[in-house]
Amino acid sequence: MDRNPKKKTADKVLEPPVTYEMYAEWPDDGQRYEIVDGIMELMSPGPSTMHQAVSGELEFIIKQSCRKDYLVFHAPIDVILSETTVVQPDILMIHRSRGHVVTKRGIEGAPDLVIEILSPSSHKRDKLVKRKAYAVHGVAEYWIVDIEARTLEQHHLLEDGRYELINLFEGKDTVVSDKIPCIGFVMEDIFREIADWNR
Repeated sequence: MDRNPKKKTADKVLEPPVTYEMYAEWPDDGQRYEIVDGIMELMSPGPSTMHQAVSGELEFIIKQSCRKDYLVFHAPIDVILSETTVVQPDILMIHRSRGHVVTKRGIEGAPDLVIEILSPSSHKRDKLVKRKAYAVHGVAEYWIVDIEARTLEQHHLLEDGRYELINLFEGKDTVVSDKIPCIGFVMEDIFREIADWNR
């Protein structure tokens, strides 16, 4: 008899609503999970080498110019937006004046910036499900990086709680943010590590 409390049906586990406390008490089975609106899902397989290279380069570039004013974290780390929404963004930034949201459990509250790097199996989740969750919970700026298209979508949170796509960066465009003034880099630089890789 299988007594594993994380027994899966397709990519879903357990019945909603799932809370952070339930999630935190389950034994580690080597998998990564996220909860959005009480629904827990198994995340996609481990990131590809290209995903890892772009994520690492982007985090390095951001830290070079922003670490004085911002705390920068990368996955895996729990971002507890509510008791029933716990996600693991690829990269996130929190202004040091809001450092109180960083706790032993993870990040308890909305980061100032969340960055997701698309994987083949994460397009819908990152562009729809998590985009909505980040907006509902007050993440002021959300970036979606598409490795295949080599683009960066920049979304800003409006007063009515919706995101607006305000920019699409590519190639030699300089990525800047009105909300995070320390950011400034050439878009194509985050792909330098994979420039000669077979695609």
